[in-house]
Amino acid sequence: MRHWLTAVLCFVSLPLWAEGDAAAGAEKAARCMACHGAEGKSAIPLYPHLAGQQAPYLAHALHAYQKGERSGGQAEVMKAFVAGLSDSDIEDLAAYYSGLKP
Repeated sequence: MRHWLTAVLCFVSLPLWAEGDAAAGAEKAARCMACHGAEGKSAIPLYPHLAGQQAPYLAHALHAYQKGERSGGQAEVMKAFVAGLSDSDIEDLAAYYSGLKP
């Protein structure tokens, strides 16, 4: 019984462990570079550095912008930028930026 439960929990948790493709994220990051810099390090204090951030945090933030759950600052601009991103696009971008040196 215990092994069955472990197997079920592992299967249900797989999406939580899913990671994006950093190489695909690098290609998708072109539109992010104007504000967040070519290597995820913004030259403009208004925009945060993305390089080295944790992938789950970045993915959560992008989803929150899509859903309108973030406000203030550049939230409306970000909402427009992420509106057309798929879950896969978001995971890829998160993987790319999390792999860059802070």
